[in-house]
Amino acid sequence: MKNFAKMMSLITLCMIVVPCSLFFAGAIELPLVKSIALFGTIVWFIFTPIWMSRQLPVDAAEVEI
Repeated sequence: MKNFAKMMSLITLCMIVVPCSLFFAGAIELPLVKSIALFGTIVWFIFTPIWMSRQLPVDAAEVEI
């Protein structure tokens, strides 16, 4: 599952960067860039925490503040 999440995270990151670069080069229009980048951002925020989350140390639950 983590490998799939990493792959999707990379793909959606490309969905954010590539359309912006194409717009800068004059290849596509702004409304299309906004749509693709918005979709890529939403999906990136869904998949990235799956593989970037970290495990807390064992004693973290036992510490009282």
